[in-house]
Amino acid sequence: MKQKRTVHKAEELESKFEEKVLYINRCSKVVKGGRKFSFSALILIGNKEGYIGFGFAKANEVSDAIRKGTEAARKNVFFFEREGTTIPHEVEMEWDGARVLLRPAPPGTGVIAGSKVRSVLELGGVFDVVAKSSGSNNPLNQVHATLRALFSLKNREETMKKRGVVAV
Repeated sequence: MKQKRTVHKAEELESKFEEKVLYINRCSKVVKGGRKFSFSALILIGNKEGYIGFGFAKANEVSDAIRKGTEAARKNVFFFEREGTTIPHEVEMEWDGARVLLRPAPPGTGVIAGSKVRSVLELGGVFDVVAKSSGSNNPLNQVHATLRALFSLKNREETMKKRGVVAV
């Protein structure tokens, strides 16, 4: 059974979003008059309370790419399950060659992860987790894999109710 993900508009949410530019890529095309540069930007926004969004945009100027990426991120804000300052259970996800493993950790552990995965987790409000990224080191694929892993998390109490298990 497929789980529905709820898309939230940033304007609907009351808390303030923090914005972070994760990666800017410069691409050049050789034309008759010389080189023509274009830029792509990977932008992440989050409120550190379980809401997170990301945007990827391309433009001929860096500032335009960042602006377009931010607009795209504000249109794609999602909520994921947390359990205190960590995640409810271990999860592993793959996206286009990038594989991410997330494990819950006891309070005080901190975020043990690579730079792109760390940024996603911290902006989402996960402060105690152990992560391992393997496979592709492409920033866009790592962010996709991390977000898919976070979206696949399920609430412990709701799952136990569905199974008919009484919590002790």
